[in-house]
Amino acid sequence: MSELPELEEWIAVLDASIEPIATRPVDLTDPDWVRKMQEGPHPLDEAGIRPEAEAALRDVISRYAEGDAEGDEDLRAALRALLERYRSFCWAVTLPFEPTPEGFRQQLREMSVKDHGGDTRDMMLALNDLCGQAREAGVDLRPLLLDVAHISSDVDKYGMGSMRGILLRAAGREPVGLW
Repeated sequence: MSELPELEEWIAVLDASIEPIATRPVDLTDPDWVRKMQEGPHPLDEAGIRPEAEAALRDVISRYAEGDAEGDEDLRAALRALLERYRSFCWAVTLPFEPTPEGFRQQLREMSVKDHGGDTRDMMLALNDLCGQAREAGVDLRPLLLDVAHISSDVDKYGMGSMRGILLRAAGREPVGLW
């Protein structure tokens, strides 16, 4: 964990670059607001930091996986807390899904370290979509869901279940419901 201050410094700089975009007001009274957001540049591209931001997230996920190999819950908890502190970074940076078992595992680790992200409901919808894509690609979901569930937080942050519980429910092949 001695290298976490360097990682945090790197993520803090990236977060500061994204924060003005992430917190920019959206005029919901404009009937074209959705189209404008969809057609606009991705926040990472607008900030000009996509390669650096994706590299930082890959580093976080790699350390999270190393914490799994070493059984280091303190490291995993510190990485989850790091992403919770830097909400703009967490919101804007996602890695592309590769429809392979390892790609699915990587996406699950990303969800796990982000620990619900900003909204459990959005995370559940994303998990259902991810599971559907992986299933279509022929990925055996259950062992990977169980694998990542065992390193996930068991804290029920928002009253909809812990990340561990949500992944365990998904491993039971039920859609992760919102109610």
